Amino acid sequence: MSIPSSASGAVKRPVSIIIISLAVVFEALLLLATAAWFVAGLLTQTPLSLGGTIFQLVLILLFAVWLLAVGHFMFRGYRWTRAAAIVWQVFMIVVAVPTLNAGQVLLGLVLLVPALVVAVLIFGRPVTEFLVKGSGPQAL
Repeated sequence: MSIPSSASGAVKRPVSIIIISLAVVFEALLLLATAAWFVAGLLTQTPLSLGGTIFQLVLILLFAVWLLAVGHFMFRGYRWTRAAAIVWQVFMIVVAVPTLNAGQVLLGLVLLVPALVVAVLIFGRPVTEFLVKGSGPQAL
């Protein structure tokens, strides 16, 4: 089966790529919101460990920036983003299940639903064909 292309010969971007990219960017924005919450906590409360809190803040910011890059480059069609997205979704599922078991249903679902959507869509044929086409951006 051939990859659908437009009149210019460029590969068409599947809807599932757009959904995956948006979900990964959504997760990055949630991490940025968490970082803002950490900063608010640092300004209003005395942490038990200032160094530990700052370390967590830096780590959260690094993850957020990384996920923004993954979402951007996934949308553009870079194949390396698939592995990065899969690893992050597995991590989110590992965090979401105990969160749900602890009674934090809303937070657990916010973590679990995008991870499951991405995990299901990323193995679909359109995504595989779009990302395997090349390791560079797909022009549209």
